[in-house]
Amino acid sequence: MDTLHSWPAEAETLLDDLVDLRRAIHREPELGLQNPKTLAKIKDALAGLPLEFREGPSTTGLVAILRGPANGRTVLLRGDMDALPLVEDTGLDFTSETTGAMHACGHDTHVAMLVGAAKLLCAARDRLPGTVMFMFQPGEEGHHGARFMLDDGIIDPLPDAAFALHIMPNAPHGIFAGRAGALLASSDLLGVTIKGAGGHASMPHDTIDPIPVACEIVGAIQTMVTRKISVFDPAVVTIARIAAGTTNNIIPETAVMEGTIRTLSANQRAHVARELKRLIPAIAEAHGCTADVVITEGFPVTVCDSRAVAFGKGVVEDVFGEDGWLTMDNPVMGAEDFAYVLEKVPGAMFWLGASHEGSDWRACCGLHSNHMILDEKVMARGAALHAALAERFLEEGFTA
Repeated sequence: MDTLHSWPAEAETLLDDLVDLRRAIHREPELGLQNPKTLAKIKDALAGLPLEFREGPSTTGLVAILRGPANGRTVLLRGDMDALPLVEDTGLDFTSETTGAMHACGHDTHVAMLVGAAKLLCAARDRLPGTVMFMFQPGEEGHHGARFMLDDGIIDPLPDAAFALHIMPNAPHGIFAGRAGALLASSDLLGVTIKGAGGHASMPHDTIDPIPVACEIVGAIQTMVTRKISVFDPAVVTIARIAAGTTNNIIPETAVMEGTIRTLSANQRAHVARELKRLIPAIAEAHGCTADVVITEGFPVTVCDSRAVAFGKGVVEDVFGEDGWLTMDNPVMGAEDFAYVLEKVPGAMFWLGASHEGSDWRACCGLHSNHMILDEKVMARGAALHAALAERFLEEGFTA
């Protein structure tokens, strides 16, 4: 019997509890790989359910395992836990009580939705022909939490499929969206130190000024992107910080630049790194400076399996109707460490529009804004989709 259509109604009965959990997590945001307060709230919410818990030494991540009566497929559902280093300015009654930290990326809602899915699926345990892994993951905001949890072995043996949901506050209310292939970009850090020879600002001819060299490099990088990088396999290189000097009448010895590199394929990622390491020192040398270029690898490209996306689209349309799904034309150039899971397991991440119902979603503040707010009612839809994805995958797998 197809029970997918019952999930939204069942999830609605949990909404008040999900809102309470989300707000409790929102009040006490935690950064990085260690989120002990959030972990305690998750365990308390899952108490009494027929789940096995796994934890590892590297993070406060938790994998909760639900085993159905049949030994079939295994599916993983993931929700991230950590917050961002921001000072909240929303005016919400449950605003952050932790100085310099805020849930501005919706991870508090991701946890609540995954807890909701765990409750729904535990109640349906007797009809599940396989195993569900609920992955509560810290350290998504640049700390490689998913990679650490994989390395710790708490997701072994690997599941047969993996799914994640991510809210989007400036997207239509309640709409699920996704695409096959690259969904999100890789994200690498670019650091450059240009060294010249300092001196008096009135006598630049007696110095080797690194500041105009830094400015020339910024422009040259953009020329490189437009002339060396195919528009059909794009890259974004942004210099977001330049620091040099101490006062108005001294030419400094060094200038420091920091930026980000985003690409949509592994080949382009390597190509851009090679070009930057060739270009930047050459410009510096032409002006008598030296340049030290350091590229620190961040998250890989988030690649969604075409079978998983088609599967997810079918589930959304069956549960919420054809109007509940949107196929994205283009990737998003942000990054996501669920990419580490998708490198090893076929699966997909889907967006969930969380603008307030009836509002102009285009005017809503986006992710990583300290003004970001969202409509908590969509959490019931998210929990229902998690449960529906798990149930149908355990029953059918990918048929495409």
